[in-house]
Amino acid sequence: MDARVRELVKATVPVLKEHGVALTTHFYHRMFHHNPELKQIFNRTHSESGKQATALAMAVLAYAENIDDPSVLAPVVELVANKHASVGIRAEHYPIVGKHLLASIREVLGEAASDELVDAWAVAYGALADLFIAAENKLYTESANRDGGWSGWRSFRIADKVRESEEITSFYLKPADGGTLPEYRAGQYVSLRIFVPDWGYMQPRQYTVSDAPGGRQLRVSIKREPARGDVPAGRVSNRLHEEFGVGDVIDVAPPFGDFYLHEDRDTPVVLISGGVGITLMIAMLNRLVATAPQRQVHFLHACRNAGVFAFRDHLTAVAAAHPQVKLHVRHDEGAADAPARLGTLDLRELGEAVLASGTDYYLCGPADFMQSHIRTLHELGVGSERIHAEVFSTGGVAV
Repeated sequence: MDARVRELVKATVPVLKEHGVALTTHFYHRMFHHNPELKQIFNRTHSESGKQATALAMAVLAYAENIDDPSVLAPVVELVANKHASVGIRAEHYPIVGKHLLASIREVLGEAASDELVDAWAVAYGALADLFIAAENKLYTESANRDGGWSGWRSFRIADKVRESEEITSFYLKPADGGTLPEYRAGQYVSLRIFVPDWGYMQPRQYTVSDAPGGRQLRVSIKREPARGDVPAGRVSNRLHEEFGVGDVIDVAPPFGDFYLHEDRDTPVVLISGGVGITLMIAMLNRLVATAPQRQVHFLHACRNAGVFAFRDHLTAVAAAHPQVKLHVRHDEGAADAPARLGTLDLRELGEAVLASGTDYYLCGPADFMQSHIRTLHELGVGSERIHAEVFSTGGVAV
């Protein structure tokens, strides 16, 4: 990109700060109207809630602010490329997105969107698209070339269905073709795709593989999402809970994700989860006790009450069999049977053991839950390089 293009793109930063969400909201409405086939790739719930538009607006703004050195956005590119690969976004989709993004700039900004400005954004978008296409093609190729790997959607049969709590049910998935599974990293996710009759098209959702790699089946542990206020109940999660059972076949994409357990170190590990975030930490815990028994593990979990506490029996058994594993579980309400206690999960109260030198901290849960604990870790002197966070939504949290 030449200097004039970068200058024009940077000049739109104030406008993006003020009107970015309006621009991206218009973009999604426009694209889905003219290219409805793309609805089956994007999460409709996130689109309707505005989360998707907000996340895209933040990404476009970050790109404009860093147009002189896009390399600083490499972690964001990696995160988004993994999400794109998990739902099947391919190179041929980028010209469609670009067409509607540039048209939206004209339609939302009006007279402020000169031909020169739109042409500059066309060049900038093309450069960004090339970054994503290269990153995603690499992921697709690596996934397909692994032993047991594949690219795109593969049919899996539900081999078992186990209720883990009042809200979470585990689905055990085996390849319908009888084939093998690839190695993946503890903490990564797969996309499941099912048809939603009310909407008339397929919808993908991403779920953590909730067990350690190395088995002959994949386990995903899915929370049934209830209606909350103006937000309707989750169409995909509720249909999976209510209508899918043993023997049914479902489309599954390969494991992807840039948030996973670092296995190239012997440092202590603190796993911190809130609510359904436990599914990710269970995968990491199972991997640690199987392959790195020398690593001290503190497993911290918070949830509303005993009824929604998933994997309680498994956690109790793991801690009993592996003395290097310590459990710290808190409930907000009701009775709290062992290993849980009633109260707030407070890192300050857990003593020096969870703050040992070199400890790695992995967090997963609601954004406000993680932001609170990340803030506490910083206050306790933990550096960002030792804090690894994953949020189950669009966007992310700063560490």
